[in-house]
Amino acid sequence: METDTTTLSPESLRAEMVAKVRAGGWAERGEVERVLRDTPRHRFLPDADLELAYHPYRAVVTHRFDNGRSLSCASAPWLVAGMLDQLDVQPGHRVLEIGAGTGYNACLLAQLTGRADLVTTVDINPDVAARASRALADTGFGGVHVVTGDGVLGYPEHAPYDRMIATVSPWDLPAPWWQQLAPGGRLVAPLRWRGQGRSVAFTRTGDRLVSDSLVLCGFVYLVGDGEGELSGAITSDGLVTLHWDRDQDVRPDALLGVLDQPRVTTWSDVTLGRQESHEDLWLRLTATDPRVCRLGVTGDVPPEVCDPVPGYWRMALVDDGTLAYLTLRRVTIADEARCELGVIGHGPAAAELTEHLCGEIRAWAPDRHRHSPTLTVHPAGAPDSELAGTAIDKTHSRFVLTYDDPPR
Repeated sequence: METDTTTLSPESLRAEMVAKVRAGGWAERGEVERVLRDTPRHRFLPDADLELAYHPYRAVVTHRFDNGRSLSCASAPWLVAGMLDQLDVQPGHRVLEIGAGTGYNACLLAQLTGRADLVTTVDINPDVAARASRALADTGFGGVHVVTGDGVLGYPEHAPYDRMIATVSPWDLPAPWWQQLAPGGRLVAPLRWRGQGRSVAFTRTGDRLVSDSLVLCGFVYLVGDGEGELSGAITSDGLVTLHWDRDQDVRPDALLGVLDQPRVTTWSDVTLGRQESHEDLWLRLTATDPRVCRLGVTGDVPPEVCDPVPGYWRMALVDDGTLAYLTLRRVTIADEARCELGVIGHGPAAAELTEHLCGEIRAWAPDRHRHSPTLTVHPAGAPDSELAGTAIDKTHSRFVLTYDDPPR
């Protein structure tokens, strides 16, 4: 039965939000739970009704570009809590936030570190920064430094920082962030590579950043970081697009019209239950296969044209003029409804590429919940001899994803 939120106070809605966030496995740190419970989130979202402001799983868009794309938003509380768990702010830490948003996250950070003046939040949009500054002042945290500026540059005036967090998604880690993070400091950023996104928690270890936590997420993109994700339509109507990194050998002209070619469908015999995800397969393949991309399919595309797995982001493999992507079908096993993963391919090597991807699904499935990778980020000039695996090259850095059990 749905809760009647029309008669509930902000305090009771906030308590319910925190309870659901905790039940989902976030806000594991007691300090994070405390500040979520004590902070009036709705006062940073004056245009949202109380139910939306305290919905544990929904973000709230607060500013948009002229084309309708989100410019700024308040992240969903579960993700706010998860990233603060990752950041591990301790009393007295100097903190830099990239992306001021509503000011809500800066308010939480100020409470975690114990002094508002130890927190600096930067936003490139003056309207966003001004609104965040007002909300912080109105809630008693006017001591937070709210800076209008390019987040790519960080804010050297208050460096070095013990903790840095990006609440917008960069394609790369800008060099100033490295320079402003103290040795042993922690950085949490929602990074993107090979079309998928993860909130990654790093510790600065010598001349590199080493992760200890990766959480699936999606964020508004960081403006001005030299965007390295490219995209192109592969249908004449533009309703199906491919997204890839600029270091990948992808020729969109070779794929235009590929979905008009005969379809090859191969099934893996790997099934998922209702609460199981295939997203870690995508992550795992980014460690070994440079052909991994993202497929964008609008809701207007009929399944007979393109029939990928549900979701906002869909994994695909591209090999010259051949495209393969994940699909699924409903099956019943021992009276349980499940979904079987399969692969649909188009193009001259469709049979080989679909069978290859099904083989990767089968190799991943037995230990799908047991292994977590480490993402190590090296400066751009690091030689291959210093890397523990194949590099994904960015502008300022080289990403290397490794597993204790190397993917086959």
